Amino acid sequence: MNLVKEEFIKAFSLYEEKALQHRRFKYADILPLLQGKDISKRFTVVEIGRSVEDRSIFRLKYGQGSIKVLLWSQMHGDEPTATMALFDLFNFFNGELDGFDTLRKEIAEKLTLYFIPMLNPDGAERYQRRTAMDVDMNRDARALATVEGALLKAQAMLLKPDFAFNLHNQHNYYNIPGTATPVTISLLAPAYDYERSVNTVRADAMRVIVGINKILQEFIPNAVAKYDDEHTPRGFGDNFQKWGASTILIESGAYAGDPEKLEVRKYNFIALLHAFQEIASGSYQAHDIADYNHIPFNDEKLHDVLIRNLSIKKNGKRMLVDVAIRQNEKTAGGDYYVEGLIEDIGDLQDFYGYTDMDVEGLQFIPAKLYTDQIFSLAELTLPIVVELLKQGYGALQISDRPKGTQLHNFPIQILTDASFQYAGNLFFEGQADFFIGSEDGIRFAIINGYLIDLKEEIRTPFKNSTL
Repeated sequence: MNLVKEEFIKAFSLYEEKALQHRRFKYADILPLLQGKDISKRFTVVEIGRSVEDRSIFRLKYGQGSIKVLLWSQMHGDEPTATMALFDLFNFFNGELDGFDTLRKEIAEKLTLYFIPMLNPDGAERYQRRTAMDVDMNRDARALATVEGALLKAQAMLLKPDFAFNLHNQHNYYNIPGTATPVTISLLAPAYDYERSVNTVRADAMRVIVGINKILQEFIPNAVAKYDDEHTPRGFGDNFQKWGASTILIESGAYAGDPEKLEVRKYNFIALLHAFQEIASGSYQAHDIADYNHIPFNDEKLHDVLIRNLSIKKNGKRMLVDVAIRQNEKTAGGDYYVEGLIEDIGDLQDFYGYTDMDVEGLQFIPAKLYTDQIFSLAELTLPIVVELLKQGYGALQISDRPKGTQLHNFPIQILTDASFQYAGNLFFEGQADFFIGSEDGIRFAIINGYLIDLKEEIRTPFKNSTL
């Protein structure tokens, strides 16, 4: 049974795990899902080890077929998208009487699927890439210094999978070459040697990827790329390929307007389910690896904000420049805030921005600190903030520090430190706070890396911190 586009949409809509609707979920959020009675309907769940901080790491088994497939997610703690998709798949395989029973039966009879969700629960707790030992687990396939890395290799040696899926997130700044389109899904059959040789094992991974790409093109046309294929002898994907498992790397990228990766998780679900049905039926073998080579590699020319043709004045000279801004994400407890920085200044014609604006005819206006009044949080409102922005103020002071959190959603810098000062000009890697306008007034505000159109209603919540 080969699903068509509408059936994939139906399957996802029926079985999306509603308990996971934000990307900063923790181990405690998935534990009830792994220990609940529903998961045991068709899955065998076993604890295969514990993390450095004594969190259980589980493996789920579905099916009893002769072809063995091993999947693991979140070996980097801040890469959770595929973990969400795995729980969607668990729900799907536990479903029945919905039109998909024939597919489930075929997969269960032909494949044995092994899943290790959240391989790095300690990193997930901190929303950080590395383990609690501050080691990058995906650079530990050779030395096996980490408990979790050793655990993954032990599973590889025990199960001897025919196929392996290494599930990750990549950053949001990859684009399809020559376009402003973000790469939503990146795929790779990792190289097992420096020569990037292609044996039968790697060729089969390439064929599976060709099939995945074909189905994804129906959902996200021209938004799929290949990840860098340079051989990494310390990496698990490269070593799984060397150990004889046809290994497919899936990197979850970006989809505009999808900060929590809920749309991207759907494409993970579709990619994996399609791969399972092709591996079960053997139809992947008909794909030509030449089509794998035609998938473009990631380019890296996206920015959060790109302002073109801004007039600035430095050292008495006026010039037109392009300005790129990066909104760096910083973890704060279970939440996060943005730190907006100037990433580049100059000729950026060949680059793109999620927010991309030509401001020719307008000029840089430095931000000011409002000192006429020190506010309390209780009296600070969005209309007050907007009026200050229109007057060129990028920061204000408050008298009371926020309780419990430093975070706020106002589109202005909120200060408790009276010594704060603005630099008064644009600087590479400097703070992204300034205004854009002309002699007729201010038109745009750039506050902490966010571009704000002062002629439009300001409603979007911002992720800022109190300074």
